[in-house]
Amino acid sequence: MTEIKIEKPLEEKLKELEIDKWSLWECEPSTFEWSYGSNEDCYILEGRAKVKTASEEVEFGKGNLVQFPKGLKCTWIVIERIKKVYNLY
Repeated sequence: MTEIKIEKPLEEKLKELEIDKWSLWECEPSTFEWSYGSNEDCYILEGRAKVKTASEEVEFGKGNLVQFPKGLKCTWIVIERIKKVYNLY
C-alpha cells in the first residue's frame, strides 16, 4: 500500500490549492528522521529528495505535489537543496 502520493499537477490545480499562500521550507542536503503530526501537502519548487518508510521508498523533485498522511514515520534524504511550500491539515 502506498502511503505517500506524488503527482505532477497542472497550473489550474496549483491555483485551486492556493499554494501561493502556503508556508515555505528549505533544507540543505542532509538525512533526518521525521514523523507527521498532521496531513501535509507540499509542492516542490526546487531540488530533489527521497523519503523512506517501513514499506516504501519514493523520490520526488521540482514540480511534484507530494501528500504525506498523518502519523507517517519516515527518513528524509535531501539529495539536492530543497525548497518547498507546504500546507498542514
